Amino acid sequence: MRKWLGIAALAALVLAGCSSGTADQEKGTGKNELKNVTMVLDWTPNTNHTGLYVAQEKGYFEEQGLDVEIVMPGEAGANQLVASNEAEFGISAQESLTEARVQGIPIVSVAAVIQHNTSGFASPAEKNIRSPKDYEGKTYGGWGAPVEEKVLSTLMEGDGADISKLEFLNMGNTDFFTAVERDVDFAWIYYGWDGIEAELREIDLNIQYLADFSDELDYYTPIIITSEKLISKDPDLVSAFVAAASKGYEYSIKHPGEAADILIGEVPELDEELVRASQEWLAPKYRDDADRWGEQKESVWAGYANWMHEHGLIEEKLDVEAAFTNDFLPKEEK
Repeated sequence: MRKWLGIAALAALVLAGCSSGTADQEKGTGKNELKNVTMVLDWTPNTNHTGLYVAQEKGYFEEQGLDVEIVMPGEAGANQLVASNEAEFGISAQESLTEARVQGIPIVSVAAVIQHNTSGFASPAEKNIRSPKDYEGKTYGGWGAPVEEKVLSTLMEGDGADISKLEFLNMGNTDFFTAVERDVDFAWIYYGWDGIEAELREIDLNIQYLADFSDELDYYTPIIITSEKLISKDPDLVSAFVAAASKGYEYSIKHPGEAADILIGEVPELDEELVRASQEWLAPKYRDDADRWGEQKESVWAGYANWMHEHGLIEEKLDVEAAFTNDFLPKEEK
């Protein structure tokens, strides 16, 4: 899924070294030896990733014996790099991991970065799109993925609307704000970035959140993934990484201002005002109603996989128990 287009210009900052990171590499650091680990992002750095940068800056990874390099995906996505053992961990999403698993790609989700789906279909308020019924006669700007039509049809049919009356336009990498002003009526956004930017621009949006219309569409996005091979070969490394990441996200929940400072310090090209506002909004969303950060529910994985299968997006049913695990999360806080 095309995400966080507000900082797409940073894509040119792709970092070298994805192919060199393996769980077997170690380097000497005086008395201690840290294991070299590569974490590949799903897109350019943003507030979905803050906990990782906090864990790096605060030394949480080092405390666990890890030297973590955070890199961007380049042409190969996180799923591909993790599956081919060119990176130990990656940022992905439930929808893409589900597709990968049914195709036999052995990657596993070890933590949910955010508990609920914060995405939805957004439009400037003056377009008067207040419900899926209002999509009729409008133009939707997307990126041409099959899942878009299926999600839109689910929302529209549930509201008594006819999707044949909706026009689709592939807007590629066009900025959301440019697109809705010039080319389309509405688009699929994540409120934590584009929605917050709209607030800062004092642009009123109407938004229909997927989670408000279907429990099955309230899936995990993003997630942290690793490979079945690494889980089998070095479960202690997986536990160490997840423990440090968990500590980083818990810090970001409790100290959003300081966490934003860390992200800005690591990626100074980002819009500081946007990062700070986004971090404040997103901080409580990381854990939300879960007992601990990262927790995943079988019902969420099964619900979305069943929806995908029913709508022809995957040919086979997902082995839900193999797709995710909570085993590497720190014990529930009391």
